[in-house]
This record gives sequence, C-alpha cells and structure tokens, in this order.
Amino acid sequence: MVRFIDDHRATYGVESIGEVLPIAPSTYFRRRVHATDPTRRSARAQRDADLRGEIQRVYDSHFRVYGPRKVWRQLRREGHSVARCTVERLMREMGLAGAVRGRAWVTTTQSEPALDRPRDLVDRTFLATRPNHLWVSDFTYVATWAGFVYVAFVVDVFARRIVGWRVSSSLRTDFVLDALEQAIHARGGGLAGFVHHSDQGTQYLSMRYTDRLTDAGIAPSVGSQGDAYDNALAESVIGRFKTEVIRRQGPWRHLEAVEFATLTWVDWFNNRRLLEPIGYVPPAEYEAQYYEQAAVA
Repeated sequence: MVRFIDDHRATYGVESIGEVLPIAPSTYFRRRVHATDPTRRSARAQRDADLRGEIQRVYDSHFRVYGPRKVWRQLRREGHSVARCTVERLMREMGLAGAVRGRAWVTTTQSEPALDRPRDLVDRTFLATRPNHLWVSDFTYVATWAGFVYVAFVVDVFARRIVGWRVSSSLRTDFVLDALEQAIHARGGGLAGFVHHSDQGTQYLSMRYTDRLTDAGIAPSVGSQGDAYDNALAESVIGRFKTEVIRRQGPWRHLEAVEFATLTWVDWFNNRRLLEPIGYVPPAEYEAQYYEQAAVA
C-alpha cells in the first residue's frame, strides 16, 4: 500500500487515498520515514531486518531446502543468538519454506529368487558404533530428456556419510560396483570385519559384487524380507536426494547434468548439511569428533 500511495499521491493526495485504503496517513508517513532512515525504526524492527538478511543467506547457501528448525540451528552454530520462534516468524513473513518429502520410497529393486543370497546380518537395525562398521548401498532412477539414468550410493551408517556414488545410463552391475570401489578407495583400506548391507537387487547379488566385498574382507548382508524397510537407511538418504535435488532442480536434460548436481549435493551433504540423527552436525564433522575422542581415550 505504501508503494501504491507513492505512485498516486501527486494526483490524489495522501489523505484522499487514506480514506479509501485501510491505512492511516500517519502510518504511511511513519513507514516512509523508516524507509529513508532505518535507524529511526524500533530496536526489534532493526534486528528483524538484520536477521532477514542472515536467514536468506543461510537458506540460499543450503540448496533452499532448510526449514525454520535447520535455519535456526545453522544460525546458532554461527554464533547468532536468536529464538527459534523468531526464525519461524520471519521465514513465514519472507515466504520461505523447507523442502517437503513426498512418497518415502519408490521400488527399483529387480530381485532374482534363484540367486543365492548372503545372510541378513542387519535385520533392520541400522546402528554403527564407529566409522566403517556398517555400510548400506542402494540406487535410484532419474528421468531425463535423454532417457533414464541411475544413481547409486554407498553410505556409512555411523555418520550417514556418503562414501561412494556413481551415475549411469545402464542398470548393469558396473555402476554399483564403481560406487563400491570409490567407497573402498576413499576409506583407504582397513575394512576387514565390517558389514555391507543392501537389498535383494540383482546388481548387489551378482558374483562380481559379492566377490569384491569378500576380497576386501567385508561381510555381505542382504535384506531378508524383500521390501524397502530392509534397507531403510539407504532409502532415507535417497529420499533426501530426490527431494532436495532431483525434484527441485529438474527437469534434467542428460546424464552429465544429473552427475554434476549429484557431485555438488554429495559434497554439501557430507560437509555442511545438518543431520538430526547425529545431533544437527554435518557427517564429516561427526566423524572428526569421533576420531578426536578416540585419540584422547
């Protein structure tokens, strides 16, 4: 309304417009003064203006997926003393909202009943007491203008850190095996005695995949029930990926676009994204804390 009065005051006058619009002339002139001299606004209004800038910065720098709780947590990590309700109020006024996940899981598993399966060593209990204690793997599909592409992830359960990933235009075993190789290389060996868990997909039951696990001293584990809950933690990470990247940044032209977006997201997810299950810290930071404590003990 202030802008409307500014545009028409020369023709009709402020008082005449105020008789039609639900705004008093005194309110209009006060807002004009505040706009030209922000120091004359109330202390709360000045602080709100500063916080709006910080909220927008955090929101933009985190893929525009954070809701009020995560924005508040990030501001607190940066040293800003602000109440969560204040962040909620300002984000509502600014029209900012976090990403909302849709359907939790989409089935991509192509199981093969005739194949021998490793035992289920996890039994839907996704707990790890240290890094490289339990990995989970799964993949999802992404529709592009050039056809479907597939994105595979290997996740370390301890900190929910993505330790391997690969994008492919084919469902052959190679792409999940490449993601596994990246994870093994990234962790630098010393992996004997821990568990790799997946669903009943043919890629993960293939001899090439299970032999690679055995060569690395890793115990393979496959969900026994044959549904999404067998591999719920991997499905959860993939759900975030689909919500925060694929649905918000599409449509996708080709594999290379998906691959670059995935690279950017994985780096953010591992090093900057606040995860509630590990205490609202990034996965890399959570792992670093573990090693620091282990060195002292």
